[in-house]
Amino acid sequence: MRRPRDYDAELKALTDKARQLKARKQSQLGELVMATGADRLSAEELAGALLAAASTTEAPRREAWRKRGAAFFSGQRHDAGPGAGDKPGSATPGDGCAPSPAAEPGAA
Repeated sequence: MRRPRDYDAELKALTDKARQLKARKQSQLGELVMATGADRLSAEELAGALLAAASTTEAPRREAWRKRGAAFFSGQRHDAGPGAGDKPGSATPGDGCAPSPAAEPGAA
């Protein structure tokens, strides 16, 4: 005879797992901000830049950002546009600060 399922325990385990995933995502986003040098921006500047990026619907601009991000994670050299954060002393790709692309949410 089968043992009955403990739905409360399963729900608690799933809730704990979701909490852990959220904490890991927040940690990785913080590491990404530091690795890109964006931690030099004020909170207001960073929030404004992220809001502008999130509201952009221009496909060519988003594709350019995607390529630049892919180059950052692969460690390739990229063009340093305005505000690129390529100043001496800034974090570099591959210095251990940036999360690996496989560790990003949705990569598994």
